[in-house]
Amino acid sequence: MAENQYYYFVAGLPDIFFDSTKLPFTVDDFREMLDEVLAPKDKKLIDKYFLKYDNENLLTFLKNKNAELNKKGKISAEEMKETIDSVDVDFPVQNPAIPSYFEDYIRLWLDESAHNESKLWEDLMSEFYMDYGRKSKNKLVSEWFELNLNISNILTAIYCRKYGIDLNNVIVGNNEVAQLIRENSNVRDYGLSRELEYFDTLQRIAEETDIYERERKIDKLRWDWLDENTIFDYFDINFIFAYLCKLQILERWVQLNAEEGERIFRQIITDLKRGVSMPED
Repeated sequence: MAENQYYYFVAGLPDIFFDSTKLPFTVDDFREMLDEVLAPKDKKLIDKYFLKYDNENLLTFLKNKNAELNKKGKISAEEMKETIDSVDVDFPVQNPAIPSYFEDYIRLWLDESAHNESKLWEDLMSEFYMDYGRKSKNKLVSEWFELNLNISNILTAIYCRKYGIDLNNVIVGNNEVAQLIRENSNVRDYGLSRELEYFDTLQRIAEETDIYERERKIDKLRWDWLDENTIFDYFDINFIFAYLCKLQILERWVQLNAEEGERIFRQIITDLKRGVSMPED
């Protein structure tokens, strides 16, 4: 197998489509398959995608060291404890499995004055994670993190305007789009319609009254973006990364049904309402 080329593995993968109703295998199964075939460098790239489970576990552990952790995370409770202890005494973290932003996050957590600030710890973790992903040397991975950060912030800004919420408390990250939204909160398009080709699409999606269809359209935008940005990738890590992202999208919708659409909407509103006030209607 040539470096970064996975001919036999990719050729054996079943095709998946956005409207598929069955999974060829779960995301967890695919992760195990990748662990067996990927070169170390490519495996590290894929591992970034799954750090979201370790992010969740770190926050859980910081709140309660005896809490049960999500088994999908790869960093153990003992490793987290060692990392926290090292940061607490300002000692370098030696474990290569610990992403660099964990140290920054823990350092803030240990600073008692930081707990008086309005930013939510979940949002801060998301901000650190997105910035970490956007700095990836792999262009596709970096732009995938950028895309998802932008989608989240743009939709959040639209909902904030609709419900009269101060968006400065809920916009995440410090990339150009996040900064433009903060600086142009009173501008109709936040100064983004010329910056992002998918801004108008997101604006139309936000107007969709059917919650289920709205979420479907957001994921379809992601799916199409992956197709467009891997059109010349066939057997490399980019194809595999895109396949993983698509599989995650497909898994979500295979497990979801229309009756749960309202729950999705309520979760979106709940996330926006945390720490801010808004009209009950």
